[in-house]
Amino acid sequence: HPARDMQDTFYISEEILIRTHTSPVQARTMEKHDFSKGALRMISPGKVFRRDTDDATHSHQFHQIEGLVIDENITMGDLKGTLEVVMKKMFGEEP
Repeated sequence: HPARDMQDTFYISEEILIRTHTSPVQARTMEKHDFSKGALRMISPGKVFRRDTDDATHSHQFHQIEGLVIDENITMGDLKGTLEVVMKKMFGEEP
């Protein structure tokens, strides 16, 4: 996967790189969340960067969005419903 390959990552210096994905937000959120107080629901939007040649189908920077829910009795139907709402909010209702 490009986000894990060193040759596909933008390094500013030996110690600093530009993020290749938004997944670290999930890990930090799970570490900080107090599950005794309830479910975890979050989204993680952001701009990400990859060492890629720009062309009609590729860009070195793009926007990514991830979601995470940790709760009891969550189903694929919950995911489908959430994605439908997000798409309608982003692109409008179906004709």
